[in-house]
Amino acid sequence: MSTEQPDANASVKCTVWSERDLIYDWNLVDSRRPIARWSRPVLFFDESLRDGIQCPSGVDPSVDEKLEILHLMNSLGIHSANIGLPAAGARAAADVERIAREITSEGLNIGPAAAGRTRINDIRPIVEISQKTGRSLEVMAFLGSSPIRQLAENWDLNRMVKMTVESIELAAKEGLPVCFVTEDTIRSRPDTLDTLFRAAMNSGATRLCLCDTVGHATPDGVRTLVRFAQSIIDATGNRDRVKLDWHGHNDRGLALANAIVALEAGADRLHGTGLGIGERVGNTSLDQLLLNLQLLGVIDHDLSNLTTYCRKISTATQVPIPVNYPLAGADAFRTATGVHAAAIMKAQNKGDAWLADRIYSGVPAGEFGCGQKIEIGHMSGASNVIYYLRERLIEPTEERVVRILEFAKGAGRTLTEKEVLDLIQEQP
Repeated sequence: MSTEQPDANASVKCTVWSERDLIYDWNLVDSRRPIARWSRPVLFFDESLRDGIQCPSGVDPSVDEKLEILHLMNSLGIHSANIGLPAAGARAAADVERIAREITSEGLNIGPAAAGRTRINDIRPIVEISQKTGRSLEVMAFLGSSPIRQLAENWDLNRMVKMTVESIELAAKEGLPVCFVTEDTIRSRPDTLDTLFRAAMNSGATRLCLCDTVGHATPDGVRTLVRFAQSIIDATGNRDRVKLDWHGHNDRGLALANAIVALEAGADRLHGTGLGIGERVGNTSLDQLLLNLQLLGVIDHDLSNLTTYCRKISTATQVPIPVNYPLAGADAFRTATGVHAAAIMKAQNKGDAWLADRIYSGVPAGEFGCGQKIEIGHMSGASNVIYYLRERLIEPTEERVVRILEFAKGAGRTLTEKEVLDLIQEQP
């Protein structure tokens, strides 16, 4: 497990540990799980500027804010982004055009896509923007496919096939790539999906997007659906030409897990939004998906801007970040508990930043441009106060430590910096 090396300057021995010795990763023990032996590329599709801004508590950001978010997406290695639904109105169309021009003029690596219903009047504005900007836009042509949606819309299958074929053929004729999006796929009948998928592929679609539009799916359902869709692609001889997307929502709190299962089952492009914003309780959190796949060793992206991305989306949409939100929440790397703080300090005293960043954190803060924070509260010990004062170049005298700790125990919460400094000033 460990190796021992002689120290030329001392008679004692020091133990040198590898990272594997210090963290046994049960997440990767089962080699039967594809995620434990991942090798193929994973693509990410950001829906923040389209599906995300449908969040009922949010606002539609200005186009300048959208451009800032776009550049942050690009810095994170996100491959494609849905930049809007042009048929929604004049402003939506203008924003899509402006964003498409930005991608070209700035030489960004992110691929633009635009959404539209499987209707000629929705597809045509996407074609026109592509022609005006000289930039190919991927067409995300969506159609509700579940029986419950068919009943509400009074659609029969023949009409659905006609809508699918007409819209996809229009986009394909103009040379635009098309992703056929079946809304509520997870609650759709297999025979309906089979017919629609075949019609879409025959009309020129190069991607099928499987959607959990209302957050109904469980991991087992996702796995079964993805394998079913892949079997249709294989049966039609389209394995090399047609790829699979997964688009999930979080109504059952399973969106993140479902996205990882979809990847394992055969989807190659995963959709999400920054902070998971979207309709109702939102979409798959793209930032959490990137974080988890990075820690699992599936991807190797520069994610130092991930918290900046989250915060920008929060300010632009006016959707606050919960304090306990992973990575970007105010409490993500913050502790006021004595035992935790003492362990972090002991690791730091060893001069081992790697150890200090992981001793009480499953997410290493330093890998994402963050740092551990030790504060003072009712569960603190003397270690918290000593650390806190030294961080601020204040001498942790015994009197100061006792005074601050006694106040914290009575306060029943984490102290603010002003309270701590005031306590120091009040000392005789």
